[in-house]
Amino acid sequence: MCGIAGWIEKGSAMVDRRGRLNKMSQTLERRGPDENGLYINGDTALIHRRLTVIDRENGKQPMSVTHEGVTYVIVYNGELYNTDAVREKLRASGFHFRGHSDTEVALKSYIKYGDRCAERLNGIFAFAVFRSDTREVFLCRDRVGVKPLFYSEYNGGLVFGSEIKALLASGVIRPVINEQGLYEIFFLGPARTPGCGVFKGVFELNPGECAVYRNGRLRRKSYYSIEAREHTDSESETIEKTRYLLTDAVRRQLVSDVPLCMLLSGGLDSSVIVKAAAMYNREHKLGRINTYSVEYRDNDRYFKKSRFQPNRDFEYIKLMSKDANTVHREVILDNADVADALYDSVTARDLPGYVDVDSSLLLFCREMKRDFTVALSGECADELFGGYPWYHDRDILFEDCFPWSRSQDVRRFILKDGILKNGEEYVRQRYLDTIALAPKLPSDSPEDARMREMFFLNYYWFMQCLLERKDRCSMYSGLEVRVPFCDYRLVEYAYNMPWRLKAYGGREKGIVRKAFEDILPKEIAWRKKSPYPKTHNPVYFEICADRVRKILQKKNALTCLLKKEAVEQIIEHPETISEPWYGQLMQAPQILAYIVELDYWFEQYGVEIEGGV
Repeated sequence: MCGIAGWIEKGSAMVDRRGRLNKMSQTLERRGPDENGLYINGDTALIHRRLTVIDRENGKQPMSVTHEGVTYVIVYNGELYNTDAVREKLRASGFHFRGHSDTEVALKSYIKYGDRCAERLNGIFAFAVFRSDTREVFLCRDRVGVKPLFYSEYNGGLVFGSEIKALLASGVIRPVINEQGLYEIFFLGPARTPGCGVFKGVFELNPGECAVYRNGRLRRKSYYSIEAREHTDSESETIEKTRYLLTDAVRRQLVSDVPLCMLLSGGLDSSVIVKAAAMYNREHKLGRINTYSVEYRDNDRYFKKSRFQPNRDFEYIKLMSKDANTVHREVILDNADVADALYDSVTARDLPGYVDVDSSLLLFCREMKRDFTVALSGECADELFGGYPWYHDRDILFEDCFPWSRSQDVRRFILKDGILKNGEEYVRQRYLDTIALAPKLPSDSPEDARMREMFFLNYYWFMQCLLERKDRCSMYSGLEVRVPFCDYRLVEYAYNMPWRLKAYGGREKGIVRKAFEDILPKEIAWRKKSPYPKTHNPVYFEICADRVRKILQKKNALTCLLKKEAVEQIIEHPETISEPWYGQLMQAPQILAYIVELDYWFEQYGVEIEGGV
């Protein structure tokens, strides 16, 4: 994985802007600590920061190829999982290759197929290609949206990059938020409307989108969308195909020229990936799998069972590690460190985020990076296969709202009266826009039709929030994390699977459990879902509360928005928070942590509110 950026401004000489270009590059250094590259051609500049994973010598970027008198230059961030197959087709068309990097395959795919190249690629990626004859730049993002690509158009120019900070470093984009940005932060955050970069004028290519910038104009188009199709496989065929698709995705993603490890929580998703990888390694005599888990200091003393977190992970991790014969390491996080890392996690995201769920992952990835450069993780199974409680509670299922943020009451509660009056309507419209996108079949039952809507809500919102978290928090330490459940073939198959099969046996992710029950310990195959671990130690709450008290004493843009007495009530009576802020686990400690992140974001990014508060 890497970091990419670019700047095009008609009539300018980019060679005179090396200072700013270097600043843009420096913002992405954590994504690509191994090498950096800069390509300048008149009014166009392409920037690359490299994290070397495959073909160190022949994968250097920006990569340039001259074909039939035209020069093509690519900056690429990602991994292709069908590199060999695409390369062979290109060779049959007369292309030659100097190395085995997927970057070269992506570039020559563009030369051969133009803006339809991404339709042939299976992987996680964001890239840009400049061609010398038309002087156009082609931008592309992977089907599922695992890798980011932000951009901003202005009069006469375009800047783009893997992270928003690269755009800001150009100096042509200011850290301004308008009313829409405030709605995003206070009523949808840590999620974002698809394509919205929160800062005024900043946008993101959506999953499955590409764009061409030519003659001062950016034209976007979708090259991939999920379609509704009849599911014609029998029950046994569905079980077998689910197993094949996921196993194949894991095996494809084990390719690496650098050390690789895996995250193991003892839950179904990570256990499936670890066991599939262990079987592959054993088959090919590649040695034992290295696995990692995360826990918080003294969590055993303070853990409390809940509907969302029924038990701790420790015993299941131990069982799975033994079963797959892994070399396992447990990372114990200190609660003060988790609180301190809230600031770094804002810097990683460029926005307030998923608070300690982000900061703990950031610290966890930092530890893995000490010995490894690549990791595999079990994200996105819940969104695709109905793993969350809101899929199974019929009262919530048919409720006409985002299921992970059913009420905006707590969000409204902390804001001063009269502030952001249309917040609830803004959220409602985002919800309606999303469910309207979900394609359906006339034969769908009311339940299956609603499940298609739920799939789209989770796919474009909850899943994207988690993918953003995974990308930023891992790449902040130069760790590449791959997510086998995000293979687009598995996504398509899951979308069209009837609910009675997806929820096989009446269980969350039932079809995945059934598909892998014969290779996993029974206790894990049918273990009740437990989310990513959070801290239960009261010291974390106290640290956040103390920091929020200090914030409330300030007079700045943030405190002019917050209702001081409401925030103080959360500090003094955290038990009054009955509905999570977001998801399943963002309760009182996390709401306070979100305010800590907001304060840091406003100050460190110099955020201006358009028109004032």
